[in-house]
Amino acid sequence: MSQRNTGVTSQVVNAHACPVREVLDRVAGKWSVQILVAAAHGPIRFTELERSIEGISRRMLTLTLRNLERDGLVIRTVHPTVPPKVEYELTQQARELHETLQRLTDWAERNRVYIAESRATYDAEHRPELVDT
Repeated sequence: MSQRNTGVTSQVVNAHACPVREVLDRVAGKWSVQILVAAAHGPIRFTELERSIEGISRRMLTLTLRNLERDGLVIRTVHPTVPPKVEYELTQQARELHETLQRLTDWAERNRVYIAESRATYDAEHRPELVDT
């Protein structure tokens, strides 16, 4: 059935999906997920985050932390010491998100063999030239 017949236009779909997509793009990003996982066990310093997330640049870590703070998922605390000690901690909403990510990770772990077998079966049926003989 065409969109003209359903009364659903792309504008209606995009108006509803856009805010959700924006949130999902932010929280499901490669670096955001790793920061959320690294900070899940309590306050963590910038340098600890930097060391625990392989491949992230200082600039990307700074930008991602700033965006997560702006979104209300990370609390940045500057302690009045010399030099200043800065810690990052998950908000309640981010801890809830972390629980969701943990369930997704658990699901992936439980189903990884099934998915690998399904891929192999699909490839053997649809792309036999890629299957080792």
